Amino acid sequence: MPDKSLLSAILLLIVLGWIVSFSASLAYFESYSYFFKQTFFICIGLTAGLLVLRTPISILQKYSVPLFVLTLILLLIVFFPKPIGHEVNGSARWINLVYFKFQPSELMKLSMILFMAGFLVRQEKDVRSPWMGFIKTLLIVGCADILLLLETDIGATLIVSLSAIAMLFAAGSYLKQLGIVVTLFASTIAILITFLPNRIKRLASFWQSESWGADVYQTQQALIGIARGDWFGTGLGAGVQKYGLLPERHTDMIFSVIGEELGIVGMLFVLLSFAFILTKGFNIAQAALKKGRKYSSYVAFGICTWLAMQITVNIGMNLGLLPPKGFTLPLISYGGTSMIIAIISLAIILRIDMESKTHYSKQRKYV
Repeated sequence: MPDKSLLSAILLLIVLGWIVSFSASLAYFESYSYFFKQTFFICIGLTAGLLVLRTPISILQKYSVPLFVLTLILLLIVFFPKPIGHEVNGSARWINLVYFKFQPSELMKLSMILFMAGFLVRQEKDVRSPWMGFIKTLLIVGCADILLLLETDIGATLIVSLSAIAMLFAAGSYLKQLGIVVTLFASTIAILITFLPNRIKRLASFWQSESWGADVYQTQQALIGIARGDWFGTGLGAGVQKYGLLPERHTDMIFSVIGEELGIVGMLFVLLSFAFILTKGFNIAQAALKKGRKYSSYVAFGICTWLAMQITVNIGMNLGLLPPKGFTLPLISYGGTSMIIAIISLAIILRIDMESKTHYSKQRKYV
C-alpha cells in the first residue's frame, strides 16, 4: 500500500487545484469547457498514476532509454507545420492532439530524470575515464537543451539542466570535473562583468519593477489580488482580479488567485502541503539509498529537486520576487501535460516507497 499521508496530501492539492482552476477559468468563458478539460486531464493522470503504482521501478529503468529517445523525437515533432505542430506567441512547444495540446518539454523533465538515474548507475561501474563519462553527461543534457532552446522554452531548459546537475551531486559522480567546469564558467562571468560594468547594473535592476517592462503589470495585479485576500480571502469564486485584470490567472498566476480567494491561510496550506510532499520525497530517496537501491534513490531525488525548483519559481513569481516566466504550479495550475506528468512523477515516488518497505519487510522475514 502507498504511504497514506503522502497520498492524501497529493490528492488534496489535486482537488484544490481542480476547484481553483475552475474558478479562475470562468473568467475566460461563461461555460465549463476548461472545467471539463481539467477534469479529463486529472482523470488521465490518476489512471496513469495507478498504472505506475503497479509497475516495478525496474521496468521504468529498463525502458528509460527508449523513453528518452522518444521524447527527443517528440521535441522535434513540435517544429512540424500545422496541423501537427502548434505555435503560440512565436513559441513552438506543442503537438496538436485535437482535444488538447501535448507539450513534450514536460515529458522531458521526467524522462531526463529516469534516463540520467540509469546512466549514473551504469557509469559507476566504469571508472576508467571520468572525463569521458562527464562529457557523455554533457552531451546527453545538451541534446535536450538544444531542442528546448529552439522551442524558446527557457524555463524547461533550466529545470532539465539543473535537475541533471543536482543528480550528479547526489550520486557523487564527476564532482571534480563539474567543479572545474563551474569554476571556469564563474571565472569567465566574473571577467566579463569586470570589463563590462553595465552588466552589473542590468543584474541589479532585475528586482526593480520599472525595468520589467510588460511583466510589471502582471506582477502588480497578482500582488493586488493577494492583498485583497488578506487572511481568509474573499471566498471561492469571489475574486475579481481574474476578470480581465490578471493575465494567465488559471496557469502561471494561479497562486495569486488562491491568495485572493482563500487568503494567507489558503496560501500557507498550499506551501505546507508542498513542503510535506517534498520532505517525504527526499526522505524516500534517502531510505532507498540506504537499502542499496541507487536507481530508485536517484529518481526520487531528481523528481523532488525538479518539483522544488518549479514550485519555488512559480510562487516567487506570484509574490513579486521573480518576474513572470511561464512556470506552472504542479498539481494546481490548469494544463494537460503538466498535470498528467506531475501525477505520474509523484506516483513513481509512492512506488519507490512501497518497494523500499517491501524490501525491508522481506529482509526482516528472513533474519
